[in-house]
Amino acid sequence: MPIAMPVVWLIAVVIFVIAEAATMGLTSIWFACGALVAMVAALLGVGLWGQLILFVLGSAVLLATTRKWVGKLKLGKKPTNADRIVGQKAVVIQEIHNQMAQGQIRVGGQIWTARSTDETPIAQGAEVEVVQISGVKAIVRPWTEK
Repeated sequence: MPIAMPVVWLIAVVIFVIAEAATMGLTSIWFACGALVAMVAALLGVGLWGQLILFVLGSAVLLATTRKWVGKLKLGKKPTNADRIVGQKAVVIQEIHNQMAQGQIRVGGQIWTARSTDETPIAQGAEVEVVQISGVKAIVRPWTEK
């Protein structure tokens, strides 16, 4: 039995695993598993076309059956400390005026650039609620007691 194809598939497995480790996006792990299936098939003496079909089918089946589960892992979004200010009360220290691209708030001892959720200006000294973070800006609305 020629050893060339199992080695080729092993190299493919290593390449796909390295690509997965570099991206951490769970995009090439299925191909690594498909290549592993094809490598085993090559070791068992399956022909080249059979190996290729097993590689494609193995990758596709794993992709189809595990993609939904992997999607629930939410690997792409990493919470930051900035997310902690969402829902917090803040004080406007510079009038918030979206059209003039100005406004600052103080929340949790930190000063943030702020914009209102709508186009309504918010006066200095007003209390606001942080509703979201957009880049480096806090998006706020007037505070209402809950």
